Amino acid sequence: MFEARSGRAIRAGGPTLVALTEPAAAAAAAQLPPQVPAQGVRAPAAGAHAGPADCGGSGASPGGTVAGEGILRRQAQRESAARTYARSLPIVPVRARGLTIEGADGRRYLDCLSGAGTLALGHNHPVVLEAIRGVLDSGAPLHVLDLATPVKDAFTTELFANLPPALAADARIQFCGPAGTDAVEAALKLVRVATGRHGLLAFTGAYHGMTAGALGASGGAPDVRVTRLPYPQDLRCPFGVGGPEGAELGARWTENLLDDPKGGVPAPAGMIVEPVQGEGGVLPAPDAWLRRMREITAARGIPLIADEVQTGVGRTGAFWGVDHAGVVPDVMVLSKAIGGSLPLAVVVYRGDLDVWPPGAHAGTFRGNQLAMAAGTATLAYVRENRLAERAAVLGERMTSALSGLAPAHPCVGEVRGRGLMIGVELVDPDTGTAAPALAAAVRQECLDRGLIVELGGRHSAVVRLLPPLTLTDEQASAVLDRLADAIPAAARRPR
Repeated sequence: MFEARSGRAIRAGGPTLVALTEPAAAAAAAQLPPQVPAQGVRAPAAGAHAGPADCGGSGASPGGTVAGEGILRRQAQRESAARTYARSLPIVPVRARGLTIEGADGRRYLDCLSGAGTLALGHNHPVVLEAIRGVLDSGAPLHVLDLATPVKDAFTTELFANLPPALAADARIQFCGPAGTDAVEAALKLVRVATGRHGLLAFTGAYHGMTAGALGASGGAPDVRVTRLPYPQDLRCPFGVGGPEGAELGARWTENLLDDPKGGVPAPAGMIVEPVQGEGGVLPAPDAWLRRMREITAARGIPLIADEVQTGVGRTGAFWGVDHAGVVPDVMVLSKAIGGSLPLAVVVYRGDLDVWPPGAHAGTFRGNQLAMAAGTATLAYVRENRLAERAAVLGERMTSALSGLAPAHPCVGEVRGRGLMIGVELVDPDTGTAAPALAAAVRQECLDRGLIVELGGRHSAVVRLLPPLTLTDEQASAVLDRLADAIPAAARRPR
């Protein structure tokens, strides 16, 4: 870990990933802008920075701590039992910039959750703020249903410029309700109307949202109404072999199931797949396997739906997750980063599928002008600054460094991911089984060190990293250092 007071690197039960000087460590978290603090929250002292010395809790404002505790208490009293992140991350954010969040208590954190992958450029990026202010200052209407506006036209033009060219050449776009799950619902409805069929092919471990249809296609569906196919993985391959052979067996199973007249699977309306399963445990689809899925569906007239809600806009090291395999889907579901931190969701699809009647899918808030402006700025910034390529390089460096922890820490079962979508699966060293309690302890140890991470995977045993694409080398080193320190610290906790 990094010892902030002395500026020297020390060992923490395993290999030290980085050895930052104190100035470098201080620079590892973006400076927050001067701003009037929230009511009841005392501003940090002048010159305070987000280095490791204060990210873990030193320098907290007593007044801010009291205010924050009150807010958390009222949240627990008033909000639904369905709340999620608030349970594992008991902080009250009051300011944020880039990778850094400041809580009401004055503590600063490196945010590797990024709004569950929504914040491609991190918090409050200047180009996003400028775009939002531009709309506000122009006097343009903020609510327009699905009417045409210059803001929407600019967004659609930028989005189409970044789509796979073979899709963009004859694509249609449907603006949906502002959540990714609604776009999934629209995509499922679209292919059912276009094909006249009702069945659906989906994959084990999938996550497509929490509304009824999207949840039904997800791996945790309580009421199975789709045909579930095996998604390739190495550590827990359903065929016991992993690698290319395991992926090929899964493809052959899919092909056989569809062609077997006694297989019990009628011709489906579509297949929905994530290029990288996020909630499923950060499992990248092998390129060859994804191409096989495209071949299998195309040969049988089955529309292929790519759920790019979390993988899109450079996250995986390519602009879209399907780009790695050179696959052109029939339908793409997009949300999260395309709104530049604001709610926006769309479905983009082949023109010949556009056969549904007016009003077949609608939503009052499908014309979010601020999100479209922020999204246009984000898409353009990622494209112009080649942030997808940057994510590929930095992601490879980070996964390699994390993999280096395994020899000293056998609880690290597997490190995997693509680009800046990274997962570390934690296991029981004796049995190899998933270790959710250890993963939860690592998450807490990370939070204590000023690092925000979340969990995923079948048993919530995968520590997930989704940092912004603007992550610097110094920030990446700080993230790795804190996580490398948190893992052995969690392993030493009594159970």
